Amino acid sequence: MASNHAGGAASGEGGGGGAGQGEMVSSSTLSTPASIPPGDNNVWADASPLIAAACNDLQDGELVHGENFSLFASMSALEIMDPKMDSGIEGTGYSSIEEAIENGAAPIPLSSDPTINIQRTIDVMDHLFSCEATWHKGALLAQTVFSCIYLLKVERTSPHAILHSYCRIIRATCNVVISAVYDARTHEEEDLFVMSYGLPLKNEMDEKSLSILHSVEETIARQLRACKAQTSKKKQLEDIESLQNNPELEEEYCRAILCRLRFRKHFYHLLTSMRKPEGRGLELARKHIASCLSELDLMRKSEKFLKSQPHILFQENQESNYNTTASGLNPVGFDSSVNNRLLSPTPPRAAKILSWIDAVMYFEKLLHDLDVICAFSLDPTLENVLQFVVRFQKFKPDLVSRAHLQLLLVNSGKLFGRHFFHEVISKAILLPEIAKEKEFQTNEFVVQLSQLLLQLLKILCTNTSWQRRKLGKTLQDWSIISMQLELAYKKNFGDTLNSPNDESLDAKVSKRLLFWSQEQTYWTASRFLQLGFELELYNPSEFCMVYWYMSVVFIQLLEKIQVRSIASIDISKQKGKKKKDQRDVIFSPSVLLLQCYIYLSEGLAMTLAALRNEGNAFKMPNTFNTENERFIQHFELLQKAHIPEQVSFSTFHESTFTARISEVVQYDYFREIQRISVSLKGSFAGQPEKLSELRQIEQVAERNRIALNVINQLGAGNPSFRVSLDLSHHPYFAVLLVKRS
Repeated sequence: MASNHAGGAASGEGGGGGAGQGEMVSSSTLSTPASIPPGDNNVWADASPLIAAACNDLQDGELVHGENFSLFASMSALEIMDPKMDSGIEGTGYSSIEEAIENGAAPIPLSSDPTINIQRTIDVMDHLFSCEATWHKGALLAQTVFSCIYLLKVERTSPHAILHSYCRIIRATCNVVISAVYDARTHEEEDLFVMSYGLPLKNEMDEKSLSILHSVEETIARQLRACKAQTSKKKQLEDIESLQNNPELEEEYCRAILCRLRFRKHFYHLLTSMRKPEGRGLELARKHIASCLSELDLMRKSEKFLKSQPHILFQENQESNYNTTASGLNPVGFDSSVNNRLLSPTPPRAAKILSWIDAVMYFEKLLHDLDVICAFSLDPTLENVLQFVVRFQKFKPDLVSRAHLQLLLVNSGKLFGRHFFHEVISKAILLPEIAKEKEFQTNEFVVQLSQLLLQLLKILCTNTSWQRRKLGKTLQDWSIISMQLELAYKKNFGDTLNSPNDESLDAKVSKRLLFWSQEQTYWTASRFLQLGFELELYNPSEFCMVYWYMSVVFIQLLEKIQVRSIASIDISKQKGKKKKDQRDVIFSPSVLLLQCYIYLSEGLAMTLAALRNEGNAFKMPNTFNTENERFIQHFELLQKAHIPEQVSFSTFHESTFTARISEVVQYDYFREIQRISVSLKGSFAGQPEKLSELRQIEQVAERNRIALNVINQLGAGNPSFRVSLDLSHHPYFAVLLVKRS
């Protein structure tokens, strides 16, 4: 407050004083700054006595300000002398690229000593590698990759073939990544990712970056072969130009350079292959992924050699735990602050660059995530697609891999760029033959459902927090269209939803669309609730209501799946055959797995309610919010969408108010899960993800069954023990831990 007042009092209407004002305020002896002389509209005065008096008299909430002060203007003001906000406070660094080059910040060659020159070249390559990983993780391009002066003036590097080829392929790769993220619109989550701030990202010569890189790679590969031949034949090969002067180091330097160049080549090919329409480049992309991982392994192995060189061992003040290069040396040719002065939107704070080892680990994870995407079979069955996306999100993928997943799933308004969404819907309702009919394609509800399905797939590819927020908003759209479908069916065909299937094709299509839309609504709701655990939005004292709501949603989802599946069974089949088909639907693996989720949710909800009722455990503190208010906060979006109908806090309270441990033991929810899992193991043979999920559920059920029996024997109100919850065995379903107090 004092500095704001001082600025207004000192400068009047004249405005700025920059750092000079800050100096004036903090100094007891005042002299007029030469840069802003007094004039007709501004008079410099010592505001120190006024500030001191104000500091003694002002109370909390009070503010001293001039007549022209406004809250709107203060929101747009720049806080002078704040190191986080005032980009002019930092006096070090260069004011322009030209000044940096003139002062030798980015020399070409990097050293007059050929050995040090090649070492420094590797350091630049490694630091750019670390900067690229930092950019992928959310930092700004201007503060990471383009903090490299060589990259800002690529033309200068032409005499240095290795550095020139590396800079060009880095710039081309950045363009490909930005294009993918921008086209997928996943940059809306982290909109700074695609902001280039006027950086020299594109150049006509970048189209030749691969050919330039290939030429340099071939040259170094010949040098490496010559080194091997020289070692085996014990003779000098004078026609091969060496990278540096020491023959004993030549082979290792060639290997270090070569694996870095080849990684860049394969990584660029990988990204371009994944952008090919209809997934045609996925098989080739997997080959490039394998090559990238191989080159990363060679880069790791080169670290020991690079750190062992004599001119590196005697470097001082090197942080052993944080190095952005494999050698541990600080690279030449970088200035993290140069873009702050050249590009006004660039934030003043320097980005923390990932260490070289962390960057290697990031790219390894990115490559594994991309490999999972490329390995997908492109099965157009909607259930398999949704399950794949949910499984993929469990790997916690970063922005780049999620963008490529979305581009694969949704391309040109089609699934995988091949299947119209009305075709996907027709297969989901088990009427694939109607997909070719114009009337079905142009049906108002089919068009709306296609848009909702496309939107759902895009949402599922976003980060977890963004995904949950968007799913909550789209729930109302799914609920509305389900209600509209139900009203339209009753208007056109009467109240015959539960009648046998001897009906017209139009009635059959309308009914199946209704049941399918309801199923998708509850699937989305279940995903919304589960993401709350991943984001740690629920307090253990709230788990009871969360599990109770999950059980209600799972029960509704189970009913919708069974109703849709049974409605799809043709009435023309023989009665015995029809009954067999109905049994297959009721006891299908997906239905049985969902039944396990229901038992787990109900069992945990009733157990926690009983512990609260009998033992005062997991009681919700009412310091800020009542239990009713927390119920509304967590489930408001579901309640607005009527998911499910006639469910409220009073329903939850009535269901759990009388719960007792003895009753929970009697119902034996967790034992039922173990019984079901036995039959599921055979069904999930050959599906490792499903088997892993089943094993996790079995562990949670078994541990909770044992804990429940212990609590029942000791008595829920026994003060000699306490109960806590553990989510380490399953991301959504907790295990009860019973310990002595």
